[in-house]
Amino acid sequence: MKVYEADQIKNISLLGSAGSGKTTLAEAMLFEGGVISRRGDIESKSTVSDYHKVEQEYGYSVYSSVLFTEWLGKKINFIDCPGSDDFIGGAITSLNVTDTALLLINATQGVENGTETMFRYTEQYQKLVILVINQLDHEKANYDRCVEEAQEVFGKKAVIVQYPVNPGTGYNAMVDVLKMKMYVWKPEGGAPDKIDIPASEKECAEELHNILIEAAAENDEALMEKFFSEGTLSEDQMREGIHKGLIHRDMFPIFCISAKKDMGVRRMMEFINNVVPNVSEMPVPTDKNGTPVPYDPTGLTSVYVFKSSVEPHLGEVSFFKVMSGKIQDGMDLTNMNRDARERIAQLFGVAGNTRHKVTELVAGDIGATVKLKETHTDHTLNGKGCEYVFEPIHYPEPKYRTAIKALSESDEERLSEILQRMHNEDPTLNVEYSKELKQTIVHGQGEFHINTMKWSIENIDKLQIELFPPRIPYRETITRMARADYRHKKQSGGAGQFGEVHLIIEPWYEGMPNNQTYKFGGQEFKVNIRDQQEINLDWGGKLVFCNCVVGGAIETRFMPAILKGIMEKMEEGPLTGSYARDIRVLIYDGKMHPVDSNEISFKLAGRNAFSAAFREAGPKILEPIYDVEVRVPSDRMGDVMSDLQGRRAIIEGMSSEKHYEVIKAKVPLKEMNKYSTSLSSITGGRGSYVMKFSAYEKVPQDVQEQLLSAYAELEER
Repeated sequence: MKVYEADQIKNISLLGSAGSGKTTLAEAMLFEGGVISRRGDIESKSTVSDYHKVEQEYGYSVYSSVLFTEWLGKKINFIDCPGSDDFIGGAITSLNVTDTALLLINATQGVENGTETMFRYTEQYQKLVILVINQLDHEKANYDRCVEEAQEVFGKKAVIVQYPVNPGTGYNAMVDVLKMKMYVWKPEGGAPDKIDIPASEKECAEELHNILIEAAAENDEALMEKFFSEGTLSEDQMREGIHKGLIHRDMFPIFCISAKKDMGVRRMMEFINNVVPNVSEMPVPTDKNGTPVPYDPTGLTSVYVFKSSVEPHLGEVSFFKVMSGKIQDGMDLTNMNRDARERIAQLFGVAGNTRHKVTELVAGDIGATVKLKETHTDHTLNGKGCEYVFEPIHYPEPKYRTAIKALSESDEERLSEILQRMHNEDPTLNVEYSKELKQTIVHGQGEFHINTMKWSIENIDKLQIELFPPRIPYRETITRMARADYRHKKQSGGAGQFGEVHLIIEPWYEGMPNNQTYKFGGQEFKVNIRDQQEINLDWGGKLVFCNCVVGGAIETRFMPAILKGIMEKMEEGPLTGSYARDIRVLIYDGKMHPVDSNEISFKLAGRNAFSAAFREAGPKILEPIYDVEVRVPSDRMGDVMSDLQGRRAIIEGMSSEKHYEVIKAKVPLKEMNKYSTSLSSITGGRGSYVMKFSAYEKVPQDVQEQLLSAYAELEER
């Protein structure tokens, strides 16, 4: 494979809903470019893109697959992305290293929720978009509905470049209104016959041709003037206008294909070569410091690793984009994230499960290497003198959580290693060991996501595991003031232990005033704060610790011990054993012994006094509340609302976006268990949602009673 320069490279994402035909299109593009000699198919598990065992077992893409093809002197790098929202990480990774998206629309389904989701991400990353209507050979194909929905959702920027003459089981012809020719295929697809447009299609073709001319002219003042003066544009001028429209997202050309029959793929690749911008024409990326990093082959070498995969017989494969300079095999680079040296032993151009050895890749190109020791996803590798470091990719918040454990305790360490490897391959799969909950928790994008992970662990890694609902990280706090004292006294023949602590606790909130007088049981207590510490707790909230002791009743040197005892008790609240938070503690009196007082004595006295006061201070359980935004089809709005209200949701707002409704609500985490599955069932797979932690709030009294009862039963076991 030759070395391509930045002005010869196109970087593209294949996006679309599950079932829109991205993997089949990838096969056709590889075949047309001569990278593979025959096209595989999903049914026979022979595609070069979906080559992982889990993908072949389930018949859908789980991982993004890096590919390339060569076409008429240009190199097209493209990434086949999973269509399911549960595997959205693949699409987000791809959009961070490519410039253009081919957004596939299933001709039988039209613009689906997944199509809109992918389009929103192209908006977020400001990527160019080409709309590709696929599966026009299907008996239920409805091209007109697809275009109508595309223009409704994406606006008039969605402009027809091609339309099918006979969509359905006999599909074999389409009209290209840019070239004003009809393309006709033999049953085996591939190279078409290019003929003049017949009289039966002439009127429709000319009307769409004029619409395309006008849309192209709108992207350039000089072209617009020419259009006004001459009433038309040449084919090259139209390409120029479309080119500019693509760059500024002012135009989304609509193409027609049947990827399965390899019809229209060549013409689409020709358009990519002639019209889609090269890497060198795209905005210059920046590093994490905001420094521009032009795609300059003569610049200092800098490489960004955007994806890792562990593969049989190869080990870890690192996929990268050359951001500056050039990379050559045998090169020594520095990992800027680990401050470690790496030797690039081999370089590859990648086409799924096939590797093509190369000796050099230049700025803007995408490739892979193997067996790097310290380098993983989101790392930057630089040559001598280069200081660029690139921002990590940001992924959506997880939407599904489960506890996980190996069926055999002896396999726990191996399970931990497997989960870490899977996180490196799929950064949206997050793993944490919760000291608080005493569970290993896996966070993912949905139940589908987690079940796929389970299948891989059990069938590929041969490790039997169990998934079960995780505990909820409740918090405990108090609702009123309380006072307590405790004397710790111990005598056992030698040195004794003695410490006595008197304290007051009260609910803390930001900006609360310092009281000087407290009343309990008709008795008044006056305090004067001598020293105050505000401690930000690791689990959220604060402990405010005040030393109010006067007259030397407790020496200052024992205050850290008292605080330590209180902190220990805050890690195991009396109601459910959860962390306590947002409490102010005032130590106002106590007693010491000249011989027997020591740190352990005051730690225990402080711990027990705090515990006694906590129980009298109206303790309350807090639960994590999440901001949830749900997108639902209008005809399922009522069902989704009812379901949310059954989950103790507080609806905060509603809005409309095209034919979808957006519901914003606050929902307890406890009620979000398996919500992705329920939403999919209610909406027929058309609903989607995102969720993000909001705050801790008090649970309703009936819920608190249920939790107390459950905790009491657990303690009795």
